[in-house]
Amino acid sequence: MTNNDTALCLIIGSGPAGYTAAIYAARAGLKPILYTGQEPGGQLMITTDVENYPGFPEGVNGPEMMELFRKQAERFGTDVRMEMVTKVDFTGPVHKIWTEGGEEVSAHTIIISTGASAKWLGLESEKRLTNMGVSACAVCDGFFFRGMEVAVVGGGDTAAEEATYLSKLCPKVHLLVRRDEMRASNIMQKRVMNSENIQVHWNTEAEEILGGESVEGVRVKNNKSGETKVLDIKGFFVAIGHKPNTDLFKNWLDMDNTGYLVTKPDTSQTKIEGVFASGDARDKVYRQAVTAAGTGCMAALDAERYLTEKGII
Repeated sequence: MTNNDTALCLIIGSGPAGYTAAIYAARAGLKPILYTGQEPGGQLMITTDVENYPGFPEGVNGPEMMELFRKQAERFGTDVRMEMVTKVDFTGPVHKIWTEGGEEVSAHTIIISTGASAKWLGLESEKRLTNMGVSACAVCDGFFFRGMEVAVVGGGDTAAEEATYLSKLCPKVHLLVRRDEMRASNIMQKRVMNSENIQVHWNTEAEEILGGESVEGVRVKNNKSGETKVLDIKGFFVAIGHKPNTDLFKNWLDMDNTGYLVTKPDTSQTKIEGVFASGDARDKVYRQAVTAAGTGCMAALDAERYLTEKGII
């Protein structure tokens, strides 16, 4: 805290973006306060094996990685608080937040790293088999299914991208589309249709993912004919979109039509001075741990530069 009890830097949310921002901010002497939110560590807390993050040649468990991030942030002096921010006030040069416990904290800079949450179908078997063959990220987990048949659920650009990516690794990809047409852009639809090993199942919905300790198949139903059948697959990818966790900032910050925070070009700066955005709360394209960490670094550097320019540090 500064002499007037106002924090130099306050970070809302954890995960790769939040913890990386904390590491950089702490090393710069900003004494950051980080509120972890409802899901400390973010989406990586439900990821078993992370094999595409540099520095872990043998791979690393998602929760273990986030624990290492947290320890590194605390090592440099980050005040990590296991609480959720429930209200913000970005009026004036000093910003305010309130926590679920009723605490009010003021800060000269705020870094938002609240992430995004994958949308799920809501099947009991989907939840039970998450990380045992069920995934919401083909780029993250597709490698584990090389040489195996898989299914992708969805009809938008995300599903088309996931199916196309997996078609380069898997002998056959079943794309389950619940309507008789896709919502994906024309170019993405052409890529799907031009991939010989992608089979599109129109008017098709997943009823149950089959398997005990791992995915062994999926029972699907044609919502027009009522016919059901089982597809023999080993991987089940849900690609019906993500929801950015940005509701807290409505009426304060600019967002796109799906709720992702908008920042000024080549920066993490939002339209409010001293408020910066990082990670999946602003990134709907890449959504990777390494890119989230990169934007966390950007946000901390931008916050430090802002504080210097304003003569606060």
